[in-house]
Amino acid sequence: MITKIVKIENVKEQKEALHEAGEILRSGGLVAFPTETVYGLGANGLDAEACAGIYAAKGRPSDNPLILHVANRSMVEQIAAVIPPLAEKLMAAFCPGPITLIMQRRSIVPDRITGGLSTVGIRMPENDVARALIQAAGVPIAAPSANISGRPSPTSAELTARDLDGRIPLILDGGPCHFGVESTIVDCTGEKAVILRPVRLRGRC
Repeated sequence: MITKIVKIENVKEQKEALHEAGEILRSGGLVAFPTETVYGLGANGLDAEACAGIYAAKGRPSDNPLILHVANRSMVEQIAAVIPPLAEKLMAAFCPGPITLIMQRRSIVPDRITGGLSTVGIRMPENDVARALIQAAGVPIAAPSANISGRPSPTSAELTARDLDGRIPLILDGGPCHFGVESTIVDCTGEKAVILRPVRLRGRC
């Protein structure tokens, strides 16, 4: 497989490239893309077979849950069975941004995404390219870091290609990531928030 790298400098002026990336995702393919944290390896988050390709490309254990990336509130409602008041407050304060919220999932979310759990991790990235890609795809995008499992998470298209060249059809190059570390993960299914991965947040509350 030949991996194409496309530089995205302006999402409004490069709609054709983003449309192509969205088509790849809708057809069951994989696309690597930038976020404000690290580069992600994306697949259609509602397509179990497409997400199986993520595990194969990364060499990732298949029981390891994947985070679903969304572009807006309506996508959150599409995949979360319940949005608790706690999650509402966190979304108001930190979304879009480097935070993943754990909520009860709807049945539309495949078991392969959640590792068989009744919950799903949902993130609304702040990065313009990431959000434009999700909108172009029209579906939530399942995306762990775009690296071979066990290697450092990539913070540029070049580092992504070092691991995934020849394994996926397309890498969107949106420049270096702002944070360079994965998102904060907060479990919102109980009465109190439980931080499952350390805080990387810039608050707006």
